[in-house]
Parts: sequence; structure tokens; C-alpha cells
Amino acid sequence: MNQVHAQAEDRMKKSLHALTDEFNTIRTGRASAALFDRIKVEYYGNPTPLNQVATISVPEARLVVIQPWDKGIIAEIEKAIQKSELSVNPSNDGKVIRINIPPLTEERRKEFAKIARNVAEQARVAIRNIRRDANDELKKQEKTGELSEDELKRAEEEIQKLTDSYVEEINTALEAKEKEILEI
Repeated sequence: MNQVHAQAEDRMKKSLHALTDEFNTIRTGRASAALFDRIKVEYYGNPTPLNQVATISVPEARLVVIQPWDKGIIAEIEKAIQKSELSVNPSNDGKVIRINIPPLTEERRKEFAKIARNVAEQARVAIRNIRRDANDELKKQEKTGELSEDELKRAEEEIQKLTDSYVEEINTALEAKEKEILEI
């Protein structure tokens, strides 16, 4: 029983962590190095994450500076950023790439908020699936005689409390992300 609970909690933590990572890639009105986490640059014939070929810094609220370790790939980095769905325009001076993050239009803000809600709903579904798996495992244990009926009920209640707490964390994270996206 405790093992099932621990496994469920571990999987729920991972789902919450994945949600946080996903939220970090959703653009808000301000600059963030996390926006570039998914961008891959062609480097010696291999798609390589941007943060493995350059230093990404945010010196101002609406400015990102990317400093490649190998100056020869500046054009590749620019190309990768332009191909991304970030809708930003990089400019370089031969040494660093500067990207001004324009303020979002009201329409884009609503679009990004909708994306955030969809991501949060996927996380809630994942949490509920974990609950279902844990409850199935507990029922198997009851059938084999490892758990009594009372222990099964108690364990299912514990799993439900765990589920509720993680769904609440998802809702809190979503509220914060929506506030961040919608603020001007």
C-alpha cells in the first residue's frame, strides 16, 4: 500500500515538474532565457540545444542577449530563432545576438493564456490517470489478499487526497501563469 502511494506521488511530482517546464516555454510580455529552451541549432551537423552552444542572458526586462561560444554559428542561431514560433526578430553584431521581446498584443495574450489552460488540463488528466493506475494496483492487492477491504478504502482515500493536492497545485500554477501572461 505505501509503495503504491509513494510511486503515485513520485509520478505526480514528475507531472507537476513537466507542467512547470512547459509553462516556462510559453511566452509572456517579458524576456526569459527559458523561452529558448526548445530551440535547437545545427552544430557540426547535429541539432543541439541553444543553451549548449551559447550563453543566454536577460540584462533588461524586454531584452535577451545570446553570446555563442563559437562565433561561426551566429547565422545558424539566428536562423533557428527565426524558424521558432517565438515571433521575435534577432539582430547580431558579429559577436552577440540581441533580441528585443516586443510587448504582446491583447489577442496574443489571450492565445497564450488559452495554451496555458490546455497545458494545465493535460497535466490534470495525467494526475487523474496516475490516480486510476494506483487505485487499480490497490484493487489487485485486495484481490490477492495483501490488503483488507478497509485498508483498500483507506488507501483509495489517501490517493484521492494526494490527487486533490496536486490538482490544486496545478490550478495555482495556472493562475500565476495566466496573471503573468495577461499583465501589461
